[in-house]
Amino acid sequence: MILKELKIDTWIGDKTNCYIIYEENSNEIMVIDPAGDVDKIEDLIVNVFKGKLKYIYLTHCHGDHIAGVTNLKNKCGGKVLIHRQDAIGLNDVNVNLSEYIGLENIELEADSRIDDNDLIHLGGLEFRVIYTPGHTIGSTSLYCEKEKCLFSGDTIFAGTWGRTDLPTSSREDIMNSIVNRILILPDDTFIYPGHGKATMLKDEKTIYLDLKPKKW
Repeated sequence: MILKELKIDTWIGDKTNCYIIYEENSNEIMVIDPAGDVDKIEDLIVNVFKGKLKYIYLTHCHGDHIAGVTNLKNKCGGKVLIHRQDAIGLNDVNVNLSEYIGLENIELEADSRIDDNDLIHLGGLEFRVIYTPGHTIGSTSLYCEKEKCLFSGDTIFAGTWGRTDLPTSSREDIMNSIVNRILILPDDTFIYPGHGKATMLKDEKTIYLDLKPKKW
């Protein structure tokens, strides 16, 4: 697996991490959260990797993660995947917040609605969908056991967690997602979040230990 990260400016003051995953044997590519800079993404797909875009995976429906989807799909093809709970938000400005963060109104449709534990294959790579609601009701993370990596969207970051003061968000849900869905993965898992720097799962565990009920 070859992984390329692009930090995309979406005018919110915190660049969005877009990930391009290339599987060498099959020549297949998946792009996670194309927030913009579509010409750069297209150049990587066509001229650097010389591969075929198979999937456009969206960790959630917010405008700062989906702004480049339509343009990228028109240029390179690929199937748009998002959890069914967030699919409706792709066409709801009050949920995807595109207007709030200064973007043009975004309207697009998913090609497939995904669910917890769905498996996505990119050549010989297998990615498992982990339903991690909290930042939005349909937030997901994408886990590859073989490569020991998790793409967490805006659920967990290095040293903190995603916002829970937005439409469909829930602090209780995001803490449950982190503690019971993410922190149970192997300690040597690399976490690639939607913003900021990558981190290791083992380095994040101590932040959440005090959030668990204590047994006396």
